[in-house]
Amino acid sequence: MREEHKGSTPGLIVERNQLTKVNTFPSVEFTIPPSDPPTERVISKCHSHQTPTADALAQTEKSDALEGGQHPSAALRDEEALSVTTTNQGEVSYPEGGLEAWLVVLGSFLGAFIAFGMMNTIGIFHSYLGENQLKDYSESTVGWIFSVFVFLSFFCGIQIGPIFDAHGPKLLVATGSALMVATSFLLGVCTQYWHFLIVFGILGGTGASLIFTPAFGAIGHFFLEKRANATGIAAAGGSLGGIIFPLMLQDLLPRVGFAWSTRIMGFIFLFCGIIAVSLVKSRLPPKRGQSVMPDLLILRHRGYLLLTLGTYFMEWALFVPITYLTTFATSTGTLSSSFSYQLIAIFNAGSCLGRWAPGYLADRLGRFNSMIATLALCAATSVTLWLPTAVLTPTPENAPTIKALIIVFAVTFGFASGSNISLTPVCVGQLCETNQYGRYYATCYTIVSFGTLTGIPIAGALIQAAGGSYWGVVVWTFVCYLVSLGCFLWSRACQVGWKLGEKY
Repeated sequence: MREEHKGSTPGLIVERNQLTKVNTFPSVEFTIPPSDPPTERVISKCHSHQTPTADALAQTEKSDALEGGQHPSAALRDEEALSVTTTNQGEVSYPEGGLEAWLVVLGSFLGAFIAFGMMNTIGIFHSYLGENQLKDYSESTVGWIFSVFVFLSFFCGIQIGPIFDAHGPKLLVATGSALMVATSFLLGVCTQYWHFLIVFGILGGTGASLIFTPAFGAIGHFFLEKRANATGIAAAGGSLGGIIFPLMLQDLLPRVGFAWSTRIMGFIFLFCGIIAVSLVKSRLPPKRGQSVMPDLLILRHRGYLLLTLGTYFMEWALFVPITYLTTFATSTGTLSSSFSYQLIAIFNAGSCLGRWAPGYLADRLGRFNSMIATLALCAATSVTLWLPTAVLTPTPENAPTIKALIIVFAVTFGFASGSNISLTPVCVGQLCETNQYGRYYATCYTIVSFGTLTGIPIAGALIQAAGGSYWGVVVWTFVCYLVSLGCFLWSRACQVGWKLGEKY
């Protein structure tokens, strides 16, 4: 009987010649023919841009082993070692679900809880350190600590991706978890500016990248058609961390002090990291060969250039509200210090839903379409909700209006910005073939990471230039999102035209 296979299949493998297996980055697979090809196999192109790899070779090797007298159980072990699901037509397929796949998503969720949870809490650390240990430093100077953290979280993925492809995610996630635990324990003994820059900025940023880059990459080994949805669910872990950690710090800081508050965070990181390491795994066989270093020549692709610019401006603005929302709320005088800390938790509550819902819709309505909708909402909420609170005089008559606008902005912008990080990689994947994805992704985020490095200090400088007022920061955020929206619209038009109803 013919076995019926379930799951998504990105393409057919037609027997012809043998392909050389090469690298992946960060969650896709590809193969490139050698320069002097012996017997090859040709892989058919498909609309999803996903190219099958070594599983058909595994079938051939199994048959050859049986014909050569190898024991059947040994051949079966060789096949299982590759862990690639195939159909009887030689198709590579993705489970698109099942216990093993969703356990990987759970492990990635916990990894994001650590890495992005810390990233979504930088507003609390910025506010507390600016009022205590680093009170003699300007907003812009303190902001460099957190911009270095965000910069390294993205920039280091260029080097971590190929290591993940070659050796799998476990060692990387374990090392990243250890660095995040060390960061939390060491923060308590930091007293000077350079201490915080090294511990939080460099050590923490490297640890965060070591966790979420392979954790999210592993999801691509189990999902193709539902990849945006699965990635959105995993990314929601970061928003959950952004809810729990601010509320926890608000309660612990006055009771046990800064040192023990951060140590308790470290114990939580240790527990979640152990589970994440045990659950996150790769499924596709290791690849050899190709480098995925950035290549500026591919910026000649107009649609890709516009997407890169759009992502740059988006990331330039994204971490400004995350970092300065607490200090802004305190500066208005309409919210208490304790409620200002809770505002980050409210922001991340909206973001938690925003990480999942757009990803779910993206698989059905189009990845670019979903990204464009969320960017438009980010720009709209910045100018209609945040700007009025920044220009209104905080008088007793205006206080209820300002407070209400800040809360609504936190929830709405949190929801709208939730997908900014999780949808960008899948949008990049739609503009290139699978065997080009590594270079395209690396080039994009090499450029974008410098936006994350400078965005927070620029916002701090704008606050100083405006005499402590935040209207300049709000305008900056709005303009960046508006430019990003225009770039994504133009990039989409380069691919499918200006038809609004086209799924893309």
